[in-house]
Amino acid sequence: MLTPTDEESDHQLLSHNSHVAESQDQKGGKHGDSGSTRTAEPNQQSLHHESISHSNNVDNPHLSEMHCDTHTGKQPLKCDTCGKGFKIKTLLEKHLRIHTGEKPFACKTCGKAFRHSSHLTSHTRIHTDEKQFSCKICKKGFVGKSGLKYHIRTHTGDNPFACKTCGKGFIKKSLLNYHIRTHTGEKPFACKTCGKGFIKKSLLNYHIRTHTGEKPFACNTCGRAFTNNSYLTIHTRIHTGEKPYSCRICEKGFIDKPALNYHIRTHTGEKPFACKTCGKGFIQKSSLDTHIRTHTDERPFVCKTCGKAFRMTCNLTRHMRIHKGEKPYSCNTCGKRFTQKSALTSHHTRIHTELPQQHFCKEEEVLSDQQRFGRLIMAWTRLGDKVLPSPEMS
Repeated sequence: MLTPTDEESDHQLLSHNSHVAESQDQKGGKHGDSGSTRTAEPNQQSLHHESISHSNNVDNPHLSEMHCDTHTGKQPLKCDTCGKGFKIKTLLEKHLRIHTGEKPFACKTCGKAFRHSSHLTSHTRIHTDEKQFSCKICKKGFVGKSGLKYHIRTHTGDNPFACKTCGKGFIKKSLLNYHIRTHTGEKPFACKTCGKGFIKKSLLNYHIRTHTGEKPFACNTCGRAFTNNSYLTIHTRIHTGEKPYSCRICEKGFIDKPALNYHIRTHTGEKPFACKTCGKGFIQKSSLDTHIRTHTDERPFVCKTCGKAFRMTCNLTRHMRIHKGEKPYSCNTCGKRFTQKSALTSHHTRIHTELPQQHFCKEEEVLSDQQRFGRLIMAWTRLGDKVLPSPEMS
C-alpha cells in the first residue's frame, strides 16, 4: 500500500532512470561505425531527445515540474500546516488530507472512508473475501502484504515495539501507541451520543453502531449480524468448531485469544481489575465496567420501543426479542423455541431430563417454582457433566 512518501520516491526513481537512460543514449555512438559521422550522431540524438522531452513537458506540466526538480533538488510546494515539501501538486493534495481529515473514497458495502483509493481497494477485499497473501505457517490469508508481515511476527514472537512503562511488546508501532494510552488514560475519540471515550477511532466507530443498531457484517450460516468483521470471524468458529487458542495448563481450546487469557486467570487466580468502591476483583475489564454500574445504577442501553433501560447491551438484545417475537433457541427434543438460552436450558432439564430421586425431599411439592429451580441447580451441580450441558453446547 503506497503512502504519499512512497509515491514521491517512485516518481523520483522514474525521473532518475529516465535521465540515466538519456545519458546512455548520448554515449551510444561508441558502438556505431568509425569516422566523423560517429561524432555527429550523438549530438543529433541528444537534440532530438531534448526536443521530444520539452514537447512532452508542454503537454504534461506536472512531469516537467517533477523532472526539473530532480536536477535542482527543489521542492516548491509546501504544506502550510507542517511545512513538508512536495515536488508535485497531487502529492501535496493527498498529504493535506491527513490534516483536514478528508476521506473522499468510501466503501459502498459498509461506508468506511479512506484518504487514498489504494486503501479502499485493499479494504474491499474484506467484503469479497479476496486474500492474495497467505501465511506459509498456518495458511491464514490476508488482503494486504503488511497484514501478513505483522501476522508472521505472532509466530516468530518478534515484538520490536516495547512499552517503556510496562515492557509489553507489540508487533507494530500503532498498537504500541494505543497501548500507551491505557497508561496515560488518554481517550481522544469520544462518542457524541453518550460521551464514552476510546483510545482509537475504530473502537469509537464500532461503539456508535451500538446506538444506531447498524450491523453490516452478517454470518452466512445463521444470519446473525455484527458491528465489525473481527466479531464475525470469531463467531463463525462456533459453527466450524475451530478453536485455535489452547490453554497450556489444561489444553482447553478457545475461539479467540482474549477468551484464552481470561481462562488462564482462572488457573492463576489473577484478578487485575478491582472495583474502587467495594474492592471486588475481576479477570476482565468489561466485567468490572458492568459491576460498577451496580453502584452507580447507570443503565446506558435503552430500548427504543418501550424505553426500558439496561446495564448491559446483551440484556437489551435479549429484551428486544420480546418486541420482535424472535425465538432463536430451539429444543432439540421437542422443537419448542425460546427467546433466551437460559429458558431453553430450564425447559430441557425440567421436561426432558430425569434426575435421581434422592436429590428431592417430600416438601418439594409445596415449593414455589423459584425454590424448586434453585434446588434443581444444586442437584445438577452435584451431578456434574452427566446432566449439565457442556460449554460447547451452551
